[in-house]
Amino acid sequence: MIDISESVMQFLLALIVVGPLIGAVLALLPAPPGLKGNSPDQAVLRHGVTVTGVILVAAIVLALGFDHDHPSTMQATTDISWIPALDVRIHLGIDGISLPLLVLTALLTFLCALYSYFKMPSGPSPKAFVALILVLESGTLATFAVLDLVLFFLAFEMVLIPMYFLIARWGGAERAAAAWKFILFTLLGSVVMLLGILLIGVKSGTFDMMALATDNGRGLSTSVQVIAVLAIGIGLAVKTPMWPLHSWLPDAHTAAPTVGSVLLAGVLLKMGTYGFVRILLPVAPDGFRTFAPYLAAFAVVGIVYGSLACLNLAKQGAKGDLKRLIAYSSVGHMGFVLLGIATMTPTGVNGALFANIAHGLITGLLFFLVGALKDRTGTSDLDTLAEQGGMALYGKAPRLGGLLAFAAVASLGLPGLAGFWGEMLALFGAFDPADDLSRPAFLVFMSIAAFGTLLTAAYMLIVVRRVCMGPRPQADPGTPVLADVQGYEFAAWTPLVALTVLAGLWPAALLGLTNPAVQKLLAGGIQ
Repeated sequence: MIDISESVMQFLLALIVVGPLIGAVLALLPAPPGLKGNSPDQAVLRHGVTVTGVILVAAIVLALGFDHDHPSTMQATTDISWIPALDVRIHLGIDGISLPLLVLTALLTFLCALYSYFKMPSGPSPKAFVALILVLESGTLATFAVLDLVLFFLAFEMVLIPMYFLIARWGGAERAAAAWKFILFTLLGSVVMLLGILLIGVKSGTFDMMALATDNGRGLSTSVQVIAVLAIGIGLAVKTPMWPLHSWLPDAHTAAPTVGSVLLAGVLLKMGTYGFVRILLPVAPDGFRTFAPYLAAFAVVGIVYGSLACLNLAKQGAKGDLKRLIAYSSVGHMGFVLLGIATMTPTGVNGALFANIAHGLITGLLFFLVGALKDRTGTSDLDTLAEQGGMALYGKAPRLGGLLAFAAVASLGLPGLAGFWGEMLALFGAFDPADDLSRPAFLVFMSIAAFGTLLTAAYMLIVVRRVCMGPRPQADPGTPVLADVQGYEFAAWTPLVALTVLAGLWPAALLGLTNPAVQKLLAGGIQ
């Protein structure tokens, strides 16, 4: 770790939040300043790599300067009055809960920009594409950095328009319908969420998340807390997505371009679960306690439902799309996150936060790999990929096949990789939930969720068998050779592989950040 002054930390956090917006404006200029290329399109794509690279470096420096001895304390804070009449403030800060998500967002956005520089999705001008990616990054980063409920809502909504256009303009088949479904679901959820936020602000007299968390619901009656948790929870559950509010997700993932799917799964889904932890648990604990068993029940239904849907898509003759399968797997994986949060215990919430990061790394890698496979073969349909004796990726493109198998076993929760710890801790949390929650009910939830892990292993192994294994088809002179991993792909995917292994072998690196912050949050506030 390095010693950085508080003023520099404040500047870095402000740069991380605002920098991508400035970059988006510059991307729309006739020529991004200071960058040259063989064409204007190449120049603007290079601009995207540069801006996201600067933000990633700033996030890494911020993480290095973070006081790891006090991760429960808000650091790099900025607190400026914005709308005095409503007591709305430009309040920024990070702790051990938000820092990992901030770095994950900066990393995935940079890798997407780098990948797009070499493999730009077909569609309109790259100028708009780069600008939308940068606006999306800014909104996501702001969601994890702001400490005011009104700002949180604005940042939460800021990502909807860029993601809508990324799907609608650069997506594949059925992209228009998928984009409309995405934005209608999320907007309707957000309207309800706004009502809950306003209710909290009016009844408590402040929108400041730190003050509300420190008060720990003492200034809000139980009925107000119940209504607020229901309203805000619906909006967060749509974005998570929680069963049965998930139906927009498979269509959006299937239609989105590769980088759109990576960002949607890797960071946008985390905004919903982060809101549960950052807002509902500390601000309205009594109201959350009322709904915790129902949240856990929906979570485990989502785990089993997502896994069964994946099994159905994976079986032969089902005409299953591999991108759609991974989208349904996200419903199951995010179910473990919600189950951990519903336990209202440090073990469960830490597991949820760990599973958030693991899912971003592993599912981001899976969507990169499936996108590359689709670029090479022209399809992501499992039956088409597996026909004529199987794709046999191990023989035709061994590095690509090996990476796909690695991501699959990481996704099923193999011990030693990142996917294992979050799900295991969520199950441990359900085994011994908070004192005033029904332990028999949570033991049932734990058992169902544990069964879901077996289903996850089943469908992932079927995918590996059908796509990667099998006899290599006889060479056909008229059939193009399947290219193995290219240099730019290796550069974009290696960090995700390395971090998946690192988090699996050294979970204390992440849990050491989150645990003190979670302990203080559940005990009654942040400082």
